[in-house]
Amino acid sequence: MFEKLRLGLGSVLEKIAKTELAGKDLEQLLQELKTTLAENDVAYPVAERICDGIRQKASSVQVSRLSNRRQPVAAIVREVILDVLKGSGEASFFAKIDAKKKTREPAVIVFVGINGTGKTTTIAKIAYLLKKRGYSVVIACADTYRTGSIEQLEEHARRIDVKTIKHTYGADAAAVAFDSINHARANGINTVLVDTAGRMQTKRNLLEEMKKIIRVASPDFVMLVVDSLTGNDAVEQGRTFSESVRIDGVTLTKLDADARGGSAISLATVIGKPVIFAGTGQAYEDLISFDPATVVNRIIG
Repeated sequence: MFEKLRLGLGSVLEKIAKTELAGKDLEQLLQELKTTLAENDVAYPVAERICDGIRQKASSVQVSRLSNRRQPVAAIVREVILDVLKGSGEASFFAKIDAKKKTREPAVIVFVGINGTGKTTTIAKIAYLLKKRGYSVVIACADTYRTGSIEQLEEHARRIDVKTIKHTYGADAAAVAFDSINHARANGINTVLVDTAGRMQTKRNLLEEMKKIIRVASPDFVMLVVDSLTGNDAVEQGRTFSESVRIDGVTLTKLDADARGGSAISLATVIGKPVIFAGTGQAYEDLISFDPATVVNRIIG
């Protein structure tokens, strides 16, 4: 996880630590850092923001020629990246659920994202996590377009002992969400997890379907699921969805296999929403809170 980004960033940090934290030499190294970040899937505007932050903080730091120069430089970079990732983690997600639970109303979480990102598995993992934490769950099989999607979700639900609500293929997806919410309300269920279609005839149709589901379901949280291995495509997906529908947070899948890791840093900044969870394997337990401090420790050491 993050191996290439860690090695590339470490190499540049060593060079920065051997030069004055000002002037032309620093600018050259910051340009090298910007290139290293971009090569590891950090979106260019985010790489610029990181370099600008380092430049500003470096100007106010006095580093003795005889001291361990790498330590204060690493501290500056750590602080800047933590600021980029500010607000990420699971706190906002569970705060929404707990707030609805106090009103005796179900919390509705709608999952969006294109096919192949691991959205269905992520729904099952979050349902499993919610059950472990004492919440009751129902899953709405509202992807009524992709053949096999309902059966796939039903199989996951069977394994973790969670009820599903479904209609037939081709049915109105918003109606599935509506019925699931009413079922939860009637049976005192805490959370409704709504699957959605990830591919339709055109991108416009997909996004119009998202808008309708969100209008009907009035979700408390809209979770975008993206595959971290797709790098800049993941960032572009985040931008596309956030321009069309409300996004409250992101789950990154396959983070354990992502040697670059730049998309994990970029998404929170590009769409202005926190990364909530990260998938780190195939098992239902393989879902972790996306903790910024842990991410920075892996990248910088």
